[in-house]
Amino acid sequence: MAAAAGDGRADSAGARTGMEGDAMSYLATLFDLFWHFVVLSFLAIGGASTTLPDMHRFLVDTRHYMTGEQLSAMYAISQAAPGPNVLFVELFGWQAAGLGGAVAAMLGICGPSCVIAGIVARVMHQAPDARWVTLIRRGLAPLTIGLLFSTGWVLARATDHSVGTVALTAATVLACTFTRVHPLILVAAGALAGALGWA
Repeated sequence: MAAAAGDGRADSAGARTGMEGDAMSYLATLFDLFWHFVVLSFLAIGGASTTLPDMHRFLVDTRHYMTGEQLSAMYAISQAAPGPNVLFVELFGWQAAGLGGAVAAMLGICGPSCVIAGIVARVMHQAPDARWVTLIRRGLAPLTIGLLFSTGWVLARATDHSVGTVALTAATVLACTFTRVHPLILVAAGALAGALGWA
């Protein structure tokens, strides 16, 4: 009986150690997500979407939290849904580590950038006609455009694996550039094309 009791205590201690190890691993994952998105928040000039290539490297290539197709699908769904367009970060965090991951990712991407935006807005409001303000605006505009192009390229590489998907991407670019068609119509058209097996 003493031996059985000893074995029971050993099993219980082993289970506790395993649970503590799992908890520490989960907390490490949450901090990893939070810190990476904190860094990205300082680079998110023009919005969180401009940092999507780096998110892809981190979430797909380095940590393997999801596939490229999953990342692209979650991004597309979040952009079609009502609400702030930064919601895709929450979906990425959820996929990586559940509810805690969603909270960690959102706090990381939104916290620092909100503070910086408030400070910059106050400073620029005090000197709206200053030469340095104009120069900064001129410099950031082309940078933002370049970052958005790189985001589109990353998404296209992850999803455009057939003639149909390439054609759909090209048609969407042309429609957005040369017409005033509502984006939701394009989203619906893309969903229909997928359902019919054309993409």
